[in-house]
Amino acid sequence: MPRRLTAFTPSGELHLGNYFGAIEPLVRQQLPGETVVFVSDLHALTLPHDPAEVHRRTVRFAALLLACGVDPTRSLFAVQSQVPEHTELHYLLECATGYGQARRMIQFKEKSARGQQVRLSLLSYPVLMAADILLYRTDEVPVGEDQRQHVELARDIATRFNASYRPVFTVPRAVNPPVAARIMDLATPTAKMSKSIASPGVLRLLDSPDTLRHKVMRATTDGGTEVCYDPERGPGVANLLTILSACTGVAPARLAETFRGYGELKRAVADAVVAVVEPIQCRYTELVRADLHELLAAGAAAARELARPTVLAAKEAIGLLPAAHTPRDDRGGHAHGGKSGPSVASRA
Repeated sequence: MPRRLTAFTPSGELHLGNYFGAIEPLVRQQLPGETVVFVSDLHALTLPHDPAEVHRRTVRFAALLLACGVDPTRSLFAVQSQVPEHTELHYLLECATGYGQARRMIQFKEKSARGQQVRLSLLSYPVLMAADILLYRTDEVPVGEDQRQHVELARDIATRFNASYRPVFTVPRAVNPPVAARIMDLATPTAKMSKSIASPGVLRLLDSPDTLRHKVMRATTDGGTEVCYDPERGPGVANLLTILSACTGVAPARLAETFRGYGELKRAVADAVVAVVEPIQCRYTELVRADLHELLAAGAAAARELARPTVLAAKEAIGLLPAAHTPRDDRGGHAHGGKSGPSVASRA
């Protein structure tokens, strides 16, 4: 089975779109030894931030992911900054990456073009993201189109490093995430829900049931009174039907046939959303009251054990260590070769 990696940066607040788009498919498909999940707190430092808030959100994200069903017995689950191999490999990869290539990455390109004062980390964090991926000999990274560029950079760096020194890294590939509901902002149904943009139309996983109901009942709808699933001409109603479909597993067009008006639809959506979120919130409360330190420390230790052979192989290849017997990885292959040697594929 291919090893898959998913990371969540603790900026903003996780919402219903994150749950159905990324978390729920991940939970459904997690497999021991082949699923890597981590909270990428180092990526939250690229912009001005409150240090205490970064820590609070890191713990909150970890607890929420566990509450949603991420299982440390079936997935490797850790916090990025607790695994120093991430930053160690990051520097080695910077030594194999051109400035021009990093400068073309979209966030740095956009913010520097606007004349904003940017941190050096905004330029280099895509290389850290490549290190995140390559560290665990990842085969597949489920990403949307907006993140595909980062996986392409990881592929380029891995291929160049393997050719310049010796084969060390598995060359990853971007894969489309499992088909999931595309949840839009309730106030602006032509835009996706956002973790970081404040909007009254975002259904956050930690919103109280009353708040969730209030937001749904105030959702933007369309002209007319007929409930029908037409994303082009009626995005507001279509979004409500999409949310209800994600919660119940019934197709949106079929659901539309069962409602006579917008008020009835909104009440059904509110009930369904609360039914999905309340159990998550109950588990989250239990986890937050408990001490997550031991669980996260165990995850970090397991991550370091898996990551260390990759870093040693990279240091040996680049000239920092003498040539030596490379430890064998957990799949029975050499640490530098994944299952049976690196998959140095041509760029897609």
